[in-house]
Amino acid sequence: MFEVREKPDMVEKALLVRICFAKREEEEGAKLLEELEELVKTLGIGIEKSLLVRSRVTHRQFICGTGKAEELSDLAKELGCDCIVFDNEVSPMAQRAWEELSDMTVLDREEVILDIFAKRARTKEARLQVDLARMQYAMPRMARMWGHLDREGGSGGGKGGGGASRGMGEQQIEVDRRMARKRIDRIKAELKTVRKQRATQRKERQKFDTPHAAIVGYTNAGKSTLLNKLADSDIMVADMLFATLDPTTRRIELPDGQPMLLTDTVGFVRNLPHRLVESFKSTLEESLLADFLIHVLDANEPQAETFFETTLGVLEELGAGEKPMLTVLNKIDRVEDPATLAALRERHPESLEVSALTGAGLEALIQRFTQILADRVRRLRYRIPQSRGELLAQIHAEAKVISTEYEGNDVVVEALLGGALEGKLGGFLDEDGEEEE
Repeated sequence: MFEVREKPDMVEKALLVRICFAKREEEEGAKLLEELEELVKTLGIGIEKSLLVRSRVTHRQFICGTGKAEELSDLAKELGCDCIVFDNEVSPMAQRAWEELSDMTVLDREEVILDIFAKRARTKEARLQVDLARMQYAMPRMARMWGHLDREGGSGGGKGGGGASRGMGEQQIEVDRRMARKRIDRIKAELKTVRKQRATQRKERQKFDTPHAAIVGYTNAGKSTLLNKLADSDIMVADMLFATLDPTTRRIELPDGQPMLLTDTVGFVRNLPHRLVESFKSTLEESLLADFLIHVLDANEPQAETFFETTLGVLEELGAGEKPMLTVLNKIDRVEDPATLAALRERHPESLEVSALTGAGLEALIQRFTQILADRVRRLRYRIPQSRGELLAQIHAEAKVISTEYEGNDVVVEALLGGALEGKLGGFLDEDGEEEE
C-alpha cells in the first residue's frame, strides 16, 4: 500500500533557502525566512544556515539558475546537511531536479507545514483532514519515488526496445496513483461522515441559543492560554507554532449570569497552503458560525500588524470577514519595545490589552463580552404550572435562574434568557414580570 514518506524523521540538519526575484521582495523574504526557521525547528530539524538568494528570473528546473543551484547544493554538503528546505513553492519537477543534484531530501514550506500538522493532529477529523492534504500534495510527486527503476532497467522493453515501451517505474507509478486515488476517495467519505456528526453537535448547541465567540489569530499568539484562563480549562499550551489544531469549545458565565461558548481555533500563518485551508474549512467553520470573533494579537511581536492582515485574509477566504470582531492585544507583560505597543494602540484604538499568562486585563475583557451580548438576554419572571415540568427543566438548562418561588400550584421563576427561549415561554410571563433594567 502506498504511504507518504515521513521525511522529517529522516533528516537532522537543514539548509534553508528563500529565492527572491526583485530587490523589493528581499525585506519581506527575510521575514518569511525567519518564520520558516520557526516552522522547521518545530519539526525538530537543526538549521545549519539560512540564505536569501537573488535570481533575475524564475527558472523551470531549479527555480534559480543552474550555477546558483550547484553552489547551494555544494554549500549544503559542506555544512553536513541532509536536507534543503525552500520557502518558495517547489514544483514536483523542481523537487526531483534538486534531489538528483544534491542527493539529499528537499522540502518546501507547504510540506513542512503539512508534516507539522500531521504530528499535531489529535482528533479523527483533524487526522483525516491532514491525510487528505498530504495525499493531494504527494500525488504529482510520485514519479520521483520509482523513476530509478527505469534507470536501473534501461530503456528497452522487449525486442529492440521500442520507444513506446513502459519501464517498471512507470508501471509502479500508475499502481501507486490508483491506490492513492482510492485512498483519497475513502478519506473524503470518512470526512463526510465525521462532518455530519460535527454538524449534528452544532445543531444541538444552537438549540440552546447560547451566544458563541471564536478565538482567532496568528499561530502562537496565545489563543489557547487565553481560553484556559477564561474558562479555567487545561488545553495543551506550548511556545511553538501550531501547538493545537483541533477546535476546543468551553462554556463560561458572564457577570450578568449569561452563559457564553468560547472556541479556540487553529492558528493562521502566512502562505498557509491553500489545500490546508480547504481541508480545515469544516474546523474553521466555528469562526463562521460564531456571533463574534476575538482576534488575538501578540503585543510583543514586531510583525503583529502583518499577522493581523494574514488572519483577516484567511477569514475572508472562509467567508467570515464581515463578522463583528474584538481585537485583543495579548502578552502585554512581555512587551520589550514600547513603540510596537504604541503603534498597535493607534491602529486598533478599540482593542483591549491583556496578559493571558498573568490574568491582567481579563476582567475588562469579560465585561466587554457582556456589553457586546447585552441585547441577547433579558431578565424576566415567569409563572409556570408545576405540571409543566418540561418547561421548568428547559429554563434551568438554557437560562440563568436568578430565583425560584412556589405559589400554590405554580412555580415563579426569575431568569436571564435569550430570545429563542423567551419566545417559547411568552404565554407564561408573570403579570408582574416586567423586565428589570
